[in-house]
Amino acid sequence: MRPLISTTDLAAALAGPAGDRPVVLDVRWRLAGPPGAESYREGHLPGAVFTDLDSVLAGEPGEGGRHPLPDPADLQRDLRAAGIRTGTPVVAYDDADGSVAARAWWLLRWAGHDEVAVLDGGYAAWAAEGHPISTEEPRPEPGDITVSPGGMPVLDADEAAALARDGLLLDARAAPRYTGETEPVDPRAGHIPGAVNAPFSAHTAADGRWRPPAELAERFAGLGLRPGEPVGAYCGSGVTASSVVLALELAGHPGAGLYAGSWSHWSRDPHRPAATGTLPG
Repeated sequence: MRPLISTTDLAAALAGPAGDRPVVLDVRWRLAGPPGAESYREGHLPGAVFTDLDSVLAGEPGEGGRHPLPDPADLQRDLRAAGIRTGTPVVAYDDADGSVAARAWWLLRWAGHDEVAVLDGGYAAWAAEGHPISTEEPRPEPGDITVSPGGMPVLDADEAAALARDGLLLDARAAPRYTGETEPVDPRAGHIPGAVNAPFSAHTAADGRWRPPAELAERFAGLGLRPGEPVGAYCGSGVTASSVVLALELAGHPGAGLYAGSWSHWSRDPHRPAATGTLPG
């Protein structure tokens, strides 16, 4: 299954035989503002199951960062409750820039479930094109998915530091947080020394759809990525960096590492250095 699915293709899949339909996950979430669950109740894709970032797609915040990886047993329980079975296609969508949907895509891939895609353009594109919207909350039959971690590479702090030195480590945050000009959430400002700023917002166009693979490949080449070079990504808490991993795959660079704890983990340790300014350091 390719990482992205169009609204047209998803609509056709949902109109197909019941046994062949994908499980659709509504993963709308906001750092500030009304909870995604409220938006879900107001309207969602038919049959979509609301899946919370904080309680399903991440573990409890703490030493591992603000959105650490969930416990595999907990994740398996929640994915089964959503009706996901082994081999069942899964489609995730949000209503913003695709980054939370990309977290769902990455997490399912990490869990060993390859049949997963992000809805290109998300909820906004679906609604704008006149596809059906529902307020009915489904009650899916329990699934049988088995979570087997290891399907996607995960970096710890030391590995992220080494990659920033010996390969290419991309920082997905906005420039003011990368430079250390501001830090509204985490303990310290700045970035991992050697990391290159690659704001995740550049991966999608104004309409919320992902940029073509050729454009993404050109962007990563401009950031210094060479063919075959080890590459990884981090952000504030490991969510938006997932969209960098997805964009890299679209651009022909699969298997990028994700520093799951990201800056929220790195900045908790006063012994780890923090670079500031526009240069990697």
